[in-house]
Amino acid sequence: MNLSPEILSLRDDTVALRRDFHQHPELGFRETRTAGIVAERLRSLGLSVATGVATTGVIGLHGDAFGRAVLLRADMDALPLTEENEVAYASQNPGVMHACGHDGHTAMLLSVAKILSQTPAPRGVCYKFVFQPAEEGGGGARVMIDEGAPRDPEVAVAVAAHLWNDLPVGKLGVRAGPVLASADHFVVTLTGKGGHGAMPHQTRDPIVVAAELILAWQTIVSRNVDPVDSAALTIGAVEAGIVANIIPDRARLKGTLRALSPATRQRVIDRVETILKGVTAAHELTHEFNFTTGYPPTVNTGEPTEVVRQAAVETVGAGNVVEQDLVMGAEDMSFFLQQVPGCFFVVGSRNEEKGLAAPHHNARFDFDEDALLVGAETMVRAARKLASQLAADGED
Repeated sequence: MNLSPEILSLRDDTVALRRDFHQHPELGFRETRTAGIVAERLRSLGLSVATGVATTGVIGLHGDAFGRAVLLRADMDALPLTEENEVAYASQNPGVMHACGHDGHTAMLLSVAKILSQTPAPRGVCYKFVFQPAEEGGGGARVMIDEGAPRDPEVAVAVAAHLWNDLPVGKLGVRAGPVLASADHFVVTLTGKGGHGAMPHQTRDPIVVAAELILAWQTIVSRNVDPVDSAALTIGAVEAGIVANIIPDRARLKGTLRALSPATRQRVIDRVETILKGVTAAHELTHEFNFTTGYPPTVNTGEPTEVVRQAAVETVGAGNVVEQDLVMGAEDMSFFLQQVPGCFFVVGSRNEEKGLAAPHHNARFDFDEDALLVGAETMVRAARKLASQLAADGED
């Protein structure tokens, strides 16, 4: 592993920051304490700082405020979960926990900002450090974009890292193209005619129709999606009836759709609604279909991804840089990557020998803090390479 002296010198501070954030987790759009510490740290580095972006977001600038920017992003929010770890830095906020590594992301990016701010940015280039609220379902990235985060200065490329307990510490995952799926949600309300369970011929049973829909929708992935592509359709809630011998008037289904490409995403959405209309019409029921558009697929751009891959190889060696797994989870870094080229990569953080192997969003989630140095080193190297490229492009 090739960690620079400047990264190694920040180890204690980076770990202390992470543990402080872990002890004081805050939910999306409520990260006031976290944002305050971030803003204070950035100002102490001499950066130009904007606060209150998307309610609690913070942006720090280093370099040419009229140049082109390399955006480096960290998410700050925690999850509504009660921590079960027995560690000195366990959450002091009941029912709220950093169970996905965002405390580490924030600490890493503060260390990256400290290192990059110690030398001038290349001519015509600005580093834009974005500390984002509400990744966990709140879509904080989209709000920051709406409030102008990719502008003033104009962002040319964006990079984000995510600690990853599916990968051992000391390894990095990088992949061009899709890396995470879209995430949309829907609620279907079926209205029929209730009645006695012993006289079903007098009813129009919404439970039977709900069952038929659940099975019919499963054919979408198996028969309407290209086998070399990926999609997932899950019905996570079925609500209907309260008594064994009464057929209810209504049933409600709640589901989520996941896809790795915009075209497949739209195809699945269209098929869900087409099947819904056909099945309910056949059984003489009415329906309501409430669809909520969520995060788009997270798609990495080829050239910036290769720069990140080079930085990863320089940090941990070629044998420890793996092709990042495709995952059907979602991330709102996807909104930034819709706006500009960029790369979202993962930093291995699992260490089974230390008992640090719980999955993300688990009450016992924790990670090997050595991963903070690996992630910070890789981000610094990638940022410098991307900034040099932008400067060279500006001179052509």
